[in-house]
Amino acid sequence: MNIENYLIRQNATLMDALKKLNLTQSFTLFVVDESSKVIGALTDGDIRRGLITGSSMNDNVYSVCLKSFRYIDDSNNAPKYIRTLKELGIRMVPYLSAEGKIIKLIDLQKNHGLLPVDAVVMAGGRGERLRPLTDAMPKPLLPLGGKPIVEYNIDRMQSYGIENITISVRYLGEQIKEYFGDGSDRGVDIRYVDESRPLGTLGAVSTIHHFTNDAVLVMNSDLFTNIDLEEFYIHFCESNADMAVASIPYNITVPYAVMQTSGELIRSFEEKPTFTYYSNGGIYLIKRRILEELEENEHCDATDLMQKLIAGGKRVTYFPIVGYWIDIGKPEDYKKAQEFIKYVKQ
Repeated sequence: MNIENYLIRQNATLMDALKKLNLTQSFTLFVVDESSKVIGALTDGDIRRGLITGSSMNDNVYSVCLKSFRYIDDSNNAPKYIRTLKELGIRMVPYLSAEGKIIKLIDLQKNHGLLPVDAVVMAGGRGERLRPLTDAMPKPLLPLGGKPIVEYNIDRMQSYGIENITISVRYLGEQIKEYFGDGSDRGVDIRYVDESRPLGTLGAVSTIHHFTNDAVLVMNSDLFTNIDLEEFYIHFCESNADMAVASIPYNITVPYAVMQTSGELIRSFEEKPTFTYYSNGGIYLIKRRILEELEENEHCDATDLMQKLIAGGKRVTYFPIVGYWIDIGKPEDYKKAQEFIKYVKQ
């Protein structure tokens, strides 16, 4: 996104603004002063209201722009505030520096949020159960609806404003590196860690030392899901969790009446009850300080860390995924995902 397309000087005319709005097909321009500090926001509606109240096309834009405009900065970038902006129907919002200059523009129609987290994608597995498909291609790059499986997860992270992404690679990892590069063409920073040997579902994270945020999203690369990462992060924060686990509801219906008993006495009956259990969905939010305590280059599964934290009295919570979730580990899973994606709007 070229920020200059959305900026207009305070002494520009209303006619200049209309021409720029028409040329860029944008909904909002941001008015800046001589030092490039943002001092207002301007829409075609503001211009129209100005003309109705007596302004002319030669008047400057500052005379009709909205001075109390909405913006984001380091002090007000919480997910709930971003959600409020979306609910107000605000499409384009500037992220301002301490000096009031635009660092970047956030299109809230295209982006689901702006989460202050780093992300790690675990993509080092061999994909044995999907052979021969994975003999010459790593499982994360298997095509699904026209692009690799893992790309859906990278795109989803980006749509929630996650910019710092690390991919853990091992088997045929060079293909993944070649495909994504450094992420600059996508507007994200992608780095890589190489597993010299299998380190489990979480062990490779111990080798990463460039996290910039206090929360880290760790996700298996072979998942196809529309998990709401904003809701997941809000849950993580509000529950004050050290680790939050995205979970899959699994329902079991007993085909008979179940008796509630006390000793040899029957207290009640429940006809064909359904019990809901939650299984691990392979997506985690973890406090950075927890990950910094991992033994570097030692094998560690996510379940190992969960057990350790629980035993140590830490807060480990679960977050039910209410959308779709497919773990593409077997041929039948891959076939299911290929069929399912025909009906999914990404």
